[in-house]
Amino acid sequence: MTAQALSATHCAAFKTTRGWSADEFAQLLDQSGVILSGDAKSFVLGRVIADEAEVLTLATLPELQGQGLAQAQLSLFVGTAAKLGATRIFLEVAADNTAAQALYNKANFKVAGRRPNYYKRDGGTWVDAIVMEKAI
Repeated sequence: MTAQALSATHCAAFKTTRGWSADEFAQLLDQSGVILSGDAKSFVLGRVIADEAEVLTLATLPELQGQGLAQAQLSLFVGTAAKLGATRIFLEVAADNTAAQALYNKANFKVAGRRPNYYKRDGGTWVDAIVMEKAI
């Protein structure tokens, strides 16, 4: 999958914030420990460092949301991270993104903390990030 395809999906999925550019995806994909699960319809991008994994982003095309694609990609990511030696996975999710929070709760992630004013929305407003973690 190309960095351009990832960027297009990311920009379509994140309408209230700046989507990541193809260059940003290309730079991440060149780093060691990076895991990409999925395709241009739905993907999880993360990395494993030592025994910890981090979900950097998860995106699904808007017209395909609610069909279980993100759940399947997240499950693949968790399995791959475990094979690479991760024993815990962390992520941050916007406090106003209830659909993503429901996905992560269903995947047995638990709230571990909060980062105030973490995500900047179009129009200049800020939203807290909820830090979640899962033991694997």
